[in-house]
Amino acid sequence: MDYRVLSSLSKSLTPFSLLLLLYIFPAAAAATTRAFNLSTITYEEGYSPLFSDFNIERSPDDTSFRLLLNRFSGSGVISTEYYNYGFFSASIKLPAIYTAGIVVAFYTSNVDTFEKNHDELDIEFLGNVNGQPWRFQTNLYGNGSVSRGREERYRMWFDPSKDFHHYSILWTPRNIIFYIDETPIREVNRNPAMGGDFPSKPMSLYATIWDASSWATNGGKAKVDYKHEPFATEFKDLVLQGCIVDPIEQISSTNCTDRIAKLLAQNYSIMTPERRKSMKWFRERYMYYSYCYDNIRYPVPPPECVIVQSERDLFKDSGRLRQKMKFGG
Repeated sequence: MDYRVLSSLSKSLTPFSLLLLLYIFPAAAAATTRAFNLSTITYEEGYSPLFSDFNIERSPDDTSFRLLLNRFSGSGVISTEYYNYGFFSASIKLPAIYTAGIVVAFYTSNVDTFEKNHDELDIEFLGNVNGQPWRFQTNLYGNGSVSRGREERYRMWFDPSKDFHHYSILWTPRNIIFYIDETPIREVNRNPAMGGDFPSKPMSLYATIWDASSWATNGGKAKVDYKHEPFATEFKDLVLQGCIVDPIEQISSTNCTDRIAKLLAQNYSIMTPERRKSMKWFRERYMYYSYCYDNIRYPVPPPECVIVQSERDLFKDSGRLRQKMKFGG
């Protein structure tokens, strides 16, 4: 449910009806009562071109930017600093109409510095043929563990091309949380048995749009159709919070112990009962693949997996849904 609709409805409902509505839509309730207190930055303060700067458009006030994909190239930006843990966030609006073969990515990585043993935290949006919804996936790698991908795939309860929504990655020494708006959609708690698979080296923040026709839509059957170019994705409300470090010597510009303690004390680092309820709401309705339930790929689930029976009942041994998901909202 759109949060603005919920707010409008609340003016005409009885107290009992409002409580019932909030119970039915816990994610919406959490988002309207748990706002993050975030300080935003300009593009100049935090980013630089990664590739194809001719396809990067900055707003006049420098508080937002657009990344374009056309027949010549995609485009991307990278944070100018590396961070030792942090909170990374942006409001993003995705391309509309025919988006097959397109991938928009918002992620942290250090592959430019640690080519063979890099860390990464991904949010990847996968385009679709006309009339079909965007999908997206989250993933993480530690110390080059690309053969042990930990991906989950989802649909959304809204159209991400119609309006901006906030997407965030929290990365601490204890856990990782992916957020949409203020709804947590995935939490990975650090398990000692993960070893180097838990991302722990300084990372930069990336935002990209690119042609992934070979795999992104229907296994590569639907390609990017450049009759609809340029494809534009917009970013604003830019947030980069964390301890800035040198990626090689890993020497911080400030006291990282204090900065990490401050990070852990923030509102978005605390998984409240309300947030757990919102995460359950999302995962049981919109997740359609999880590696934790893929017993063919992993006969023994990876150590960080927490098997939730209400989720387990939804999935086959392949990690995919038992029944075809009906997408609405």
